[in-house]
Amino acid sequence: DTPAEKAFDDLTRLATYICQTPMAAITLIDSDRQWFKSKVNISDSETSRDVAFCAHAILDSGMFIVPDAREDSRFKDNPFVTSDGNVRFYAGSPLTTAEGYKLGALCVIDRVPRRLSDGQLAALRALSRQVTTQLELRREIKELRTRLKELEQSTGDKTKEYRISINP
Repeated sequence: DTPAEKAFDDLTRLATYICQTPMAAITLIDSDRQWFKSKVNISDSETSRDVAFCAHAILDSGMFIVPDAREDSRFKDNPFVTSDGNVRFYAGSPLTTAEGYKLGALCVIDRVPRRLSDGQLAALRALSRQVTTQLELRREIKELRTRLKELEQSTGDKTKEYRISINP
């Protein structure tokens, strides 16, 4: 788990504006749970994977849409559908890496049944690609920092001298 980051929060907020839904989230899924990297109007910080709509979204390559969760046999008994949260509509676009790994989803949620326009679906897909790009960039930066630290430790003072000479 990592702290909230403005770049992800901005993308999540954009999803709610574009899709005109009260809730949205960027979820990351592991073997037992989903946790929220970013969220709008969702109080939980994580949920069990077995009740997570996004766990279904990562099983598909395209957009996963549930127009009315009360009418869907997979979700009609889900506690998020039957409880005060009253999830009725869900649309999730998988966060798929260049290698094909599905990390989670960017999703929008509503308390009423609905459909998204073709334009809204295209925008949600585009936003999910941006989320994936941000996640991959952060991973690459972390790897580069680790390599730089290892290089600095192996070269000792020579690296510091080199930095001084190129950065007067």
